[in-house]
Amino acid sequence: MLAELRTLIAVSQYGTFSSAGARIGLTQSAVSAQMQRLEDELGFALFDRTGRSATLNDAGRETLALAEEIIAMYARLSERGAVAAESGMLRVGAIASAQVSFLADALARFREDRPGWRIRVVPGVSLNLLGQVDSGELDLAVIIKPPFALPSELEWRTLVTEPFVLLVPKTLARGKRSWRELLKSEPFIRYDRTSFGGRLVERFLRRARLNVQDVLELDELQAIAQLVARGVGVALIPDTAGLGKWPAGVAALPLDEATFHREIGLVQRPRHNRQAVAEALAECIGGAARQ
Repeated sequence: MLAELRTLIAVSQYGTFSSAGARIGLTQSAVSAQMQRLEDELGFALFDRTGRSATLNDAGRETLALAEEIIAMYARLSERGAVAAESGMLRVGAIASAQVSFLADALARFREDRPGWRIRVVPGVSLNLLGQVDSGELDLAVIIKPPFALPSELEWRTLVTEPFVLLVPKTLARGKRSWRELLKSEPFIRYDRTSFGGRLVERFLRRARLNVQDVLELDELQAIAQLVARGVGVALIPDTAGLGKWPAGVAALPLDEATFHREIGLVQRPRHNRQAVAEALAECIGGAARQ
């Protein structure tokens, strides 16, 4: 609620959703979503909306006055001198494979340097986490790079690049069939095509003009690897540190010159609009990923 109240104050100061968003590091749609969420929470409209414009109504102006009081009181509550700079909460989004690999090392290192800070790790798929950073619900997130341009209000930092491989039961790997022949002939376990990683797989199959026999579709890489180990089919998945060793009974076949990659990175608010401590955590994540 505090984030929405701060955004309401910004809208009153700068006149429009887009101008407020530009000043506080949100897109116009994110500002609009926050205001809609605030209205839903309060149970009444704050704006008179006509076309693309939105003007505070009487209830909105009364709410604005109270919001300014609440934010001022919260600021006084937070004024604890040097102690305030050494404690607080950071909210970090992360895809599953990052949580069990370099992110764990980064969080441990950050905790050593700044023991007063608490961290909440929010799991999710890349698209949802991207939206949560954009709306201000998360301070930063480790996600797969989107197959579209990021909003200009957000910054991207590449952490690791992971090649895709064809995961097959070992019994199939002993034959002389190529990865292309195996994809054509064997049941296919699909990396969820609504995810950013799954979209890369779909794009690769189209580019290679390969028709596969879908039998299952899911987003969890570890589950896909286990299904391959049980002989259910073959799968195109990234060779990621988050999976550790491949399960017994599977083999990872390289795609040779056709290899494609997924890019894992950090998405953040603009440098001028984020806490220094969030930047410190980002540096820990970047260092752990490089190692």
